[in-house]
Amino acid sequence: MSAHIPHTPARVGVLGGGRMGSGIAHAFLLAGSDVTVVERDQDAASAAEARIAESVDRSLSRGFDGNAAELRSRLTVATDAAAFGLHGLVIEAVPEDLDLKVEALARVEAQLASDAVIASNTSSIPLARLAEALERPERLIGLHFFNPVPASALVEIVVGAQTSGELPAMARGWVEALGKTPITVADSPGFASSRLGVAIALEAIRMVEDGVASAADIDLAMELGYRHPTGPLKTTDIVGLDVRLGIAEQLERELGPRFAPPRLLRDMVAEGHLGRKSGRGFYEWND
Repeated sequence: MSAHIPHTPARVGVLGGGRMGSGIAHAFLLAGSDVTVVERDQDAASAAEARIAESVDRSLSRGFDGNAAELRSRLTVATDAAAFGLHGLVIEAVPEDLDLKVEALARVEAQLASDAVIASNTSSIPLARLAEALERPERLIGLHFFNPVPASALVEIVVGAQTSGELPAMARGWVEALGKTPITVADSPGFASSRLGVAIALEAIRMVEDGVASAADIDLAMELGYRHPTGPLKTTDIVGLDVRLGIAEQLERELGPRFAPPRLLRDMVAEGHLGRKSGRGFYEWND
């Protein structure tokens, strides 16, 4: 008997075409799915289409076996969630804000068949909070992708208390079909990856704040001493200091003062020093 070969759904929707949403769309396109990305307006949709096309071209230039025209033909961008009507899986990838996600998920569910799956790319908001917006909370699961999606090997599958019993296994198959490694965690604030990653990052920021060592030396301690591929402060720059701050505030509300953001983090965000995307964080970024 031949081994089971995992595959992605034939049609996958992505709500939000920013850095994360575009990366998720890119991954499913390369795995063989038709992908629809829905953005808030035509300008944002056009920007998402260009971002995904550039990412696909980069993969092809690095040796991925595919045809640019064929890959692009399987991508649709739109501004109305009604475009998700025939999709078996839609992944929400809007910014990490509870009210925004709740509104987005309810809007998506209204367009889908009763057996379609809705996944959230949330990195810290409990699924139980998001499920309150849905008429079919059993069809909600967490698929937490990591930035940058094309290069990241990990996807965190988050199982809510109401998540249907067959969904975690289905999700593992999708993740494996993307060429990534799944881990499965129970619904809890910050899940596994954000909770651990933010805890280390906040302590590293406090060490900079206290003058213990430079950002570069703190990062080297983790890279060379603990085999982390990138230190916690450089990772914070890549993720975005504003994103780190939002997750820390969420975890502080849920888990208490040990996740309270350091003053240095708040000050840097207020000054617009958000990391790589702004050109300056704990490091200077030229490009």
